[in-house]
Amino acid sequence: MSQETFFLDSGQNKGAATERKSRSRLGLVVTGVVGGSLVALYAVTVPFVAPALRKICLPFVPATTAQVENVLGVLRPRSGTLVDIGSGDGRIVIAAAKRGFLASGFELNPWLVGYSRYKAWREGVHRSTSFHISDLWKVSFAQYSNVVIFGVPQMMDQLELKLANELPSTAKVVACRFPFPTWVPEHTAGEGIDTVWVYDANTFKSHLQHGAATETTAEQKDNQDSHT
Repeated sequence: MSQETFFLDSGQNKGAATERKSRSRLGLVVTGVVGGSLVALYAVTVPFVAPALRKICLPFVPATTAQVENVLGVLRPRSGTLVDIGSGDGRIVIAAAKRGFLASGFELNPWLVGYSRYKAWREGVHRSTSFHISDLWKVSFAQYSNVVIFGVPQMMDQLELKLANELPSTAKVVACRFPFPTWVPEHTAGEGIDTVWVYDANTFKSHLQHGAATETTAEQKDNQDSHT
């Protein structure tokens, strides 16, 4: 082999080795970028999806424009404090604050609460809104005169009892997407998935008290019968 041929072969081998190393580094970079993107996507989406995996939950499904308008429409004559149970991205709370309510939202998802606070600040209503990371079953709603709930059927019967025990008799409750199972609505607005049901606290509280009184009377009668 001539000296010229030897150097030519050595140069080609070095070039091929360099090219393989470059491709290897490029592959590692691409793998890192894709892997990092998937991790970031998982970190962002899991907090939004995880609530839907609980036994009784308020999965995040944004309210439609029609639903927001219907809620504000049925509450138009009212004022004071308002709470959105399962406030999601805060659109009901923010819209209510713009109508003059002192509005609060309770939400388990910290990402949504953080976004709601930012959105309220951006919309200029952060002073008349508040958002809390809290389980609705661990909160008392006694201070609110207007309640909005985007519930699921599995929880509505339990929520009936909780609100009937806690709310003042002057309160109004607006249910969206699903009505309460035993309460009789005062009126409704909208249609289809945008329907909202309005309930008067004085009515459902009196029914609760009547039911409790009936149970007490029945229990007393049973006790009397057992002693005769």
